[in-house]
Amino acid sequence: MAQHDGKMSREEAGRMGGEATARTHDREFYQEIGAKGGKSRGDERRDDGKMSREEAGRLGGEARARQRDR
Repeated sequence: MAQHDGKMSREEAGRMGGEATARTHDREFYQEIGAKGGKSRGDERRDDGKMSREEAGRLGGEARARQRDR
């Protein structure tokens, strides 16, 4: 485990959080958040009008985080 001054690094925390989420959610969950992100951020599309998987996943995660903050 990567620690600095007794604290967990952002990278380590992100990895652990991702693993915990993966244990509690299925493929459908990830598809849903990816679709939500794609719908809410349609302005960030590539020139050909399609969004990469990485971009859709990132945007879906951001959309889900905003929902949790409410």
